[in-house]
Amino acid sequence: MSPKSIPDARTQRLRFKRRLVAWFRAHGRDLPWRRTRDPYQVLISEVMLQQTQVSRVEGYWHRFLERFPTMHHLAAARPARVREAWAGLGYYRRATNLHTLARTVVTHHDGHLPQTTSELRALPGVGRYTAGAVASFAWEAAEPAVDTNVARVLRRVFHPDLPRGAAGERQLWETAKALVPRRGPSAWATNQALMELGALICTARIARCGECPVRSACRTGADQPRGASRSKATVRSRSRGNT
Repeated sequence: MSPKSIPDARTQRLRFKRRLVAWFRAHGRDLPWRRTRDPYQVLISEVMLQQTQVSRVEGYWHRFLERFPTMHHLAAARPARVREAWAGLGYYRRATNLHTLARTVVTHHDGHLPQTTSELRALPGVGRYTAGAVASFAWEAAEPAVDTNVARVLRRVFHPDLPRGAAGERQLWETAKALVPRRGPSAWATNQALMELGALICTARIARCGECPVRSACRTGADQPRGASRSKATVRSRSRGNT
């Protein structure tokens, strides 16, 4: 790929972000948790979406919130009722952690989720991604949120030769942080758009480079003809520098 195709890192980030957010605003899915900034509702969606398809979560999210509309309702519930409401979603440890979290928040934070990522990460079952996602999607904070989809997008777009492991993960988080704008609504949209691209276009099995709105700013897809796709094996070999 010629230097003219992908310029310096800052210019690449700006080009990528501009095109990504424009695409998301035009084509992003109308998911119910994207219509709220309620921290509790955002938290429930993020926990449910861990390792579970969006299509399954939509119905459960509404029913769970009908049964436990606030943090106080969830904290006061018996564990059996919480497990019953979670039945069918799988990974039941999530429900247990969520219930414990609710009781912690009611006891120590008067039922209100803390707003900083450091305080959020101190809660039961909350890791770096969930803390960043809740801060960004509830309070529009300028925080990165790197899940599996986002990590894959960032690796293919900016770091196709990045090694796996802790050092590579740190680089991906640094890149995500550099992408997130300081302005609230723009930070929200950027993080949502990154996840949407990874879920719909830059998927794990196939990178649909020919359909990608940010192909010209991508170090993996910029040299692909329109309409082209890359299989998982092809993308993996490219990420190792073998093509």
